[in-house]
Amino acid sequence: MGFETGLKTIVVATDLEERSGAALEYARKLAGAYGARIVLAHGIDPMDFAAMDRVPGKLRNKLPEDARAVLDQISAELSSEGIPSHSEVRQGEVTQMLLDVIRQYKADLIVIGTKGRRGVGPVAVGTLAEQLVRRSPCPVMAVAADWNAGPFRPTPGGPVLLAMEKNEALQASAMAAMSLAETFNRPLLVLHARTAAETVSFLNPTAMNLKDCGVDIQARCPVRCMVKDGKPADVVEAAIEQYRPSVLVIGVKRRSGTPGPHGTAFALLARSRVPVICVPPETAPATKEHEEVVPTATTEF
Repeated sequence: MGFETGLKTIVVATDLEERSGAALEYARKLAGAYGARIVLAHGIDPMDFAAMDRVPGKLRNKLPEDARAVLDQISAELSSEGIPSHSEVRQGEVTQMLLDVIRQYKADLIVIGTKGRRGVGPVAVGTLAEQLVRRSPCPVMAVAADWNAGPFRPTPGGPVLLAMEKNEALQASAMAAMSLAETFNRPLLVLHARTAAETVSFLNPTAMNLKDCGVDIQARCPVRCMVKDGKPADVVEAAIEQYRPSVLVIGVKRRSGTPGPHGTAFALLARSRVPVICVPPETAPATKEHEEVVPTATTEF
């Protein structure tokens, strides 16, 4: 599942609110460009209604019906645009529900909305986004409702930015970034945040290219490789400000050496002024809840 064979199925996690509207905006662009179908997924978690004795039975039964009516309307709009779509309304823990939908439909990408600048630091990412990035077998695209949509959407026609580091997700993330750049006819910027140890071993950073970094793909679009010194999240954030990309692609490991509850990937999800696509290793299974991820490196499409 992923970009290596082109997107065929995109799952959009929707809470039927403004946040998921931003996610749907980007899913539409991707589906239209790749000829993919969209699966609209909405979860109703019984834990949200812990005091069930206070919720009338008729109302509880009506919740899924109301959600399906809204999703059916969105699905009809997508169909009118030539985008095949389907909706799923399920009850249960939302993260697990979305993982089940991903597996059932063999999704190549899931798109979710996040809180954006209304949150503070990694907390802004939200539990759902964090768990999906940790556990999803396919790439996860996070779109901040108030940073990445409406008047705050990225610069139209901006390049694709790949944040790159040498690890098990490198090849998959590079293929995803290359696919996006080719499909939307954009240049690809490849950025590596160099550690202190690498300042000695990386003798000629200006000569870095995809092959030097262990990426076995043939470039079919303009590629520019860059090496910067500093903390990865700070380096990537500065590059976004300077180069105004349309999307950021990062590879994620399943375990992190980063201390604390949140790794660099979650810092980027919270701070990025453009949508972020988190790409797991090519054959990544769903992982346990406690496992951590970090980025493999450092549009309107």
